[in-house]
Amino acid sequence: MNETMVCAVGNVATQPVYRELASGPSARFRLAVTSRYWDRERNAWADGHTNFFTVWTNRQLATNTAASLAVGDPVLVQGRLKVRTDVREGQSRTSADIDAVAIGHDLARGTSAFRRANKPDQSVTSLQAEPNWENQAVNTADAPAPQDARPASVT
Repeated sequence: MNETMVCAVGNVATQPVYRELASGPSARFRLAVTSRYWDRERNAWADGHTNFFTVWTNRQLATNTAASLAVGDPVLVQGRLKVRTDVREGQSRTSADIDAVAIGHDLARGTSAFRRANKPDQSVTSLQAEPNWENQAVNTADAPAPQDARPASVT
């Protein structure tokens, strides 16, 4: 696998578009990535060129993307870079897409509250908060000897 993996840091430029396809959920949005540089003449940070990427997501990532992102949100996107060239009406157009593997809010520019998404194929009754260790058989011959957690008394 010789795929080009990238990590892009930018802002959501368009509202995510969510679709239910035969192969599962899919979502896409545009990501604006603007370079910043230190302008010595003005003694201040300045914006450079802005690149736009179309970010594609599938399955659970698509569902979570549509529910979590809005225009202007600062995000980090990791995924496979795909550069395409199309010829339409005699003109050649080049676009850069990212097939996303992971997306997250940029916590350097704000806060975010994480909520675990419920998986549609799991029922609540099949989940346990903790394993029930008391009902599992333990081979005491292989288990390490318990250590006394109390401090030694000082006389």
